[in-house]
Amino acid sequence: MKAALLTILFATILIGGDSLSVFGHRWAVEKPSDWAVEDGVLKLLVSSEPPAGQPRRPTHFALAETPMFRRVTVEAEIKRNGKSLIIVYAWQDANHYNYAHISSDTALQSNMHNGMFHIFGGERVRISAVDGSGSLPTREWTPVKLVFDGESGRCYVAVNGKRNPSLEAVDLSLRSGRVGLGSFDETGDFRNVKITGEPK
Repeated sequence: MKAALLTILFATILIGGDSLSVFGHRWAVEKPSDWAVEDGVLKLLVSSEPPAGQPRRPTHFALAETPMFRRVTVEAEIKRNGKSLIIVYAWQDANHYNYAHISSDTALQSNMHNGMFHIFGGERVRISAVDGSGSLPTREWTPVKLVFDGESGRCYVAVNGKRNPSLEAVDLSLRSGRVGLGSFDETGDFRNVKITGEPK
C-alpha cells in the first residue's frame, strides 16, 4: 500500500507539481532543489536512488511538459559527473515509460548500463543488445540524439554522430509519450536541448 501511494504521489508531482523553465519548455520535477538552471544549462545537482520499497527504475528526471509524441527527436549536449545519464521517452505515466541509459560502461561490464530499458508497471527490463562500446568515455560535453518512432516502435540514440547496437531497441507496447532528462542515481548537465516531434 505504501509503495502504491508513493507511485501515485510521484505521478501527481510530475503532472501538476513543481517545474523549471529552460530550452523553451517547462519541465516537471519532483524536487526543484535538486536542480538548477544556470546560463542555459540544466543541472541535476543531487543524486538520488529510486524510492525504497518500489521497483528498481529511474525516477530522478525532468519531464518536458509537451504533448504526447508518437514521433520525436531529442537533440542535446550532455555532461556526466558520474558514469551515466538518461533520456526518457514514451513516458505515459510513472509506471509506463522507456529510457536510454547512456554510460561510460559497456553493457558487457554491466547489463543494466548503456542500453535501452522498458518500464511496464514493474522493474526496468533491458530491451537492447549488449553489443557495442561504452558511450561516454569522457566527462566532456557530448552531443547526443534520440530518435523515436512510435509507429514502428523503434528508438535509437546516436552519440557523437555514431549509432551503437546497445542503444537501439523496438518496443510495441508504448507507442507514444513525453520525454525527459536525468539520471538513474547520479548527476550531470544538459544544454542545447531541442525537442521536435509529431503529437499523438
